Amino acid sequence: MSRLKLLTSSLSLLALALASMGIYSACATTSTHGLSTLRTTGPCTLFPPDNWWRQDISKLPVHPMSAKYVDSIGPAKGLHPDFGTVWNGAPNGIPFRVVSARTPRVKIVFTRYGNESDPGPYPMPLDSPIEGGPKGTADRHVIAFDPGACKLYEIFKAYPKKDHWEARSGAIWDLRSNKLRPLGFTSADAAGLPIYPGLVRYEEVMSGEIKHALRFTVERSQRAFIIPATHWASDNTDESLPPMGLRFRLKASFDISGFSKTNQVILRALKKYGMFMADNGGDWFLSGAPNPKWNDDDLHQLKLKVHGSDFEAVKTGPTETRVPSLDDFNAP
Repeated sequence: MSRLKLLTSSLSLLALALASMGIYSACATTSTHGLSTLRTTGPCTLFPPDNWWRQDISKLPVHPMSAKYVDSIGPAKGLHPDFGTVWNGAPNGIPFRVVSARTPRVKIVFTRYGNESDPGPYPMPLDSPIEGGPKGTADRHVIAFDPGACKLYEIFKAYPKKDHWEARSGAIWDLRSNKLRPLGFTSADAAGLPIYPGLVRYEEVMSGEIKHALRFTVERSQRAFIIPATHWASDNTDESLPPMGLRFRLKASFDISGFSKTNQVILRALKKYGMFMADNGGDWFLSGAPNPKWNDDDLHQLKLKVHGSDFEAVKTGPTETRVPSLDDFNAP
């Protein structure tokens, strides 16, 4: 086993042991340095019950840097729903495609972060929806969700070619496992996190409850990360800037009674599960999947009435400003 893989296993499992909030239903275990990674059974869900994405953070302590983080992002700036129906002629948000074992696998050619990406092929037909549409110039994420295999496939800056995709990076996620990316590795998202679990999705909102954390972006981030993030995307060492993986929650005192039922579902999730800072982008931009049934005017009320000052960062773990070495974990 390489030093990097050994380090990754050690840190990932250590973080898992520290962050676990429940009990596993497991079918298999593997052990590294006395710690275990367990894989759940049963229907496909967004990761096991004690995964970071499904952790109730409503009672966690406020991060001691919370006020400075909020000030750096913008306390007066509104919560911007970065999703809806249509924007600039394309579906507004990060789309995804549900696939199966029958979906053809397509080769992925990685153009920048191939050494940090999971090799293909991926079940991503070349007509899969692209964030921003075929002519989009921004992140151009492509996501494939296979509920049968309980796996998630994501690529970044994706361009379909004659018989393959070109993308800067990509990751495959086993949704029955808590396994992280190797420390220092990106994914299809800057923080090294999955994207799909953090999206506001119309069908889920209509069910009356979102049962996981959400995803948002900021313009300026710190050269640091907090597990479960594994990667930073900045050279700025200013400690007042938020690190990747920092988690914010809507303050318990924030009154949501005046909002629509739809927006109340989103706001309740932000109080209970919060949102991960996962990429550089617009300040307080909340990610979601496009759907023609969204009410854009109603979503806009979030931007008008919910502001940065209504959030607080919570303490979920140490801020990593370097990728630790094996010496940090080996006994003398």
